[in-house]
Amino acid sequence: MPDLEILAVLRERLERSLVQSAYPLWATAGIDARGGFVERLDTNGYPLAADVRARVPPRQLFSYSLASDFGWTGDIATLLRNGLREFEARYRRPDGLYRTLVAFDGTVRDDSALLYDQAFALLGLTGTARLLGYAEQERRALELRDAIAAAYRTGRGEFRSDHSTHDVREINPHMHLLEACLAWAEIGGDSTWQQWADEIVDLALRRFISSKTGALTEAFTSTWSAAPGPLGRRVEPGHQFEWAWLLLRWAARQPRSLQQANARRAALDLIEVGELFGVRDGFAVNALLDDFTMSEPDARLWPQTERLKAALSAAALTSEPRYLTMAVSAASALAAFLDTRVAGLWFDRRLASGEWVIEPAPASSFYHIVGAIHALKRR
Repeated sequence: MPDLEILAVLRERLERSLVQSAYPLWATAGIDARGGFVERLDTNGYPLAADVRARVPPRQLFSYSLASDFGWTGDIATLLRNGLREFEARYRRPDGLYRTLVAFDGTVRDDSALLYDQAFALLGLTGTARLLGYAEQERRALELRDAIAAAYRTGRGEFRSDHSTHDVREINPHMHLLEACLAWAEIGGDSTWQQWADEIVDLALRRFISSKTGALTEAFTSTWSAAPGPLGRRVEPGHQFEWAWLLLRWAARQPRSLQQANARRAALDLIEVGELFGVRDGFAVNALLDDFTMSEPDARLWPQTERLKAALSAAALTSEPRYLTMAVSAASALAAFLDTRVAGLWFDRRLASGEWVIEPAPASSFYHIVGAIHALKRR
């Protein structure tokens, strides 16, 4: 069967899983008594009274904002309205930033604020804007962006990860801030969303991606040397794919230029690194070292989704059949992670041996799943 036909079958299967199982389950068991989102569901589909990380509510807001695109007919507006209200009430600090961790009962567990979580708050607001009003949600987002600039920005496109003085610059918060800025640039009215995105892309092309290997490592010093220790040598296949998807998304908004061409070439090189060295038995693994030797051969769910999005973007850009073959492999891997005893849950980890780790399903993975299936639907 040709790859396009296989992909169509997988798309139908994955969309059906979302509409018939995942959205209904997480819209009931995944919501607490006050309308907030829970951290995870146990293997029987029941909520656990666990602390909830700040990244979870905005990821769920984003996930449910796309539900109508798949034909899900639940009360999306109420879910978003209640979810946003509870997120603001439980997590927002007086300085406009969002605290890291809140207990299931609403007690503050960790009042510190991470750039990573602020980036997801920005992204979550793009989701609520679709149903709750663009102008009001962009106003909130711009206020948060001002707070982010004051707390974390160190230069054009450059941000520290938190309020500490440690000499480390991490690529992951930059990546999700780029994602949020691109999302707002596509729907918002403020031109500086695109400016921030341009600056982060410029930084990534100059500093994050090695000119020797074409790969991204996870962390640097503030002078852009490799961070000391394992973090400075860590290469995550999932992030090669995720950055590639974002760079291609950014390039699609640009007029023809040298920078656009550089971004496209860098994206395809990142995909090549991830695919050649980071995929084993059809699954994207967790981590390599910077010489591309295997570091963590187990596979989590989220790298499979980012591999799928990158493959679809590369296929659209180049029309090369190999990217469709890659997309089929990634979609098949994602479907395997969703093949659980209770429909609507997912496995989060697959061991290198091929065994699945039986454990509660994290709500944070929903955003990855929905994003990948949405990209497949648009394809």
